[in-house]
Amino acid sequence: MSDKKRVSRRQFLNYTLTGVGGFMAAGMLAPMVRFAIDPVLQTQEGGDLKSVVSVDEITNEPQRFEWTINQVDAWYESEIQKTAWVYRNDNDEIIALSPICTHLGCTVDWASNEEYPNQFFCPCHAGRYTKDGVNVPGTPPTAPLPMFEHEVRDGMLYLGDAKSRKGA
Repeated sequence: MSDKKRVSRRQFLNYTLTGVGGFMAAGMLAPMVRFAIDPVLQTQEGGDLKSVVSVDEITNEPQRFEWTINQVDAWYESEIQKTAWVYRNDNDEIIALSPICTHLGCTVDWASNEEYPNQFFCPCHAGRYTKDGVNVPGTPPTAPLPMFEHEVRDGMLYLGDAKSRKGA
C-alpha cells in the first residue's frame, strides 16, 4: 500500500458537488457579464460626416437644414433626425450651429420673436443668442450654442457631431 492519504467518500462527494456548483454558477454568470460589458467594449465610430446641403444654397441669413443619421445604442439601431442652423459669416466662413438651447434643451429658432429680430430665441424661458450663437448676458442660457464639425467637399457641406464651446 502507498502512504498517500486516502480521500473519504464524504470528502469526494463534497469536492464533486462544490466543483459542479461552481461550473453551474459560472455558466449562469458568464452570459450576464457579457451582456453588461459588451456595449462598453465595442468601438465607437463617431465623427462620421453626412452630406447636408450644397454650398451654393448657404446664405448670410441662418437657414435650418435637416438630415438623418443611423444611431446604434447597444443592440438597438435607429434612424435619428438632426437639425442645424447654417449660414455664412462676414468672412465668408460657414457656421453650423446646433438648435438645442444650452439652458434646458429646447429648440431655438432664428428671428422668431418680433422683439429680437436678429437673434436666436428659445421660447421655453426666453433665452436668446446672437447670430454667432453666443448667449446674451442676462438671459437663462449659460453657454453658447454648440457648433457642428463641418467640411466642404465637392461643393457639398458635410456635418458631423456638435461640439460645445466654452465661455458665456
